[in-house]
Amino acid sequence: MIIYPAIDLRTGKVVRLKEGDPNRQTVFSDDPIVTARSWIDQGAAWIHMVNLDGAFAAANSNSHILEQVARLGIPVQFGGGLRALEDIAAALDQGASRVILGTIALQNPDIVREAVQRWGADHIGVALDARDGKVTTHGWQQVSETTPEELGKRMFAAGVRHALFTDVSRDGGLTGANIEATIALGRTTGLNVIASGGIDSLTDIEQLRDSQVVAGAVIGMALYEGKIALREAIRAAGETAC
Repeated sequence: MIIYPAIDLRTGKVVRLKEGDPNRQTVFSDDPIVTARSWIDQGAAWIHMVNLDGAFAAANSNSHILEQVARLGIPVQFGGGLRALEDIAAALDQGASRVILGTIALQNPDIVREAVQRWGADHIGVALDARDGKVTTHGWQQVSETTPEELGKRMFAAGVRHALFTDVSRDGGLTGANIEATIALGRTTGLNVIASGGIDSLTDIEQLRDSQVVAGAVIGMALYEGKIALREAIRAAGETAC
């Protein structure tokens, strides 16, 4: 299982939002490159980067940061505001190893299908982020009537193999991951599910690892608040490859 330290970008700064609320923001760094180097020095095999400006306004104003982090020599999983094939192409050209597609996965699945055909399943992932069991879009600001399981099955049929699952109500709150829902999603959809949202202990990581169906875990607030050390998280995950 792979541990992905998170770098969430807003106006060029590294931030964390509680439950995705742009009004409940904590700034942790003014220099995302320094933050990325720190995670790399501590053993990260991937970086998970979210362009919050893009997620909220579909304006990818942090693309220059993606380019700089990608040049550090580590694979970057990148999402936020990617709502057209041109956006996906730009992110991959700027150095992303995998893009995460959220809003368009629900609203325009044909774009996702075409992206998988054009760039391959290893480079395209989807976000199955949910609030109260229903998929959210537009930076978690809108809630649909579709469940993560329903969307996940559609995406698998479209050729997608990687998915990120966030229980939005837990994100940034250090209340523990929704382990049961994450494992169930992996089992019912066949997707390589990456857990996100609320992970606050090595026990969470170990339970996800022991399920043998969860492919990875994104950790944000717990790392920034010092509740989990990245090296310990990597060991707990049994990480052996990227």
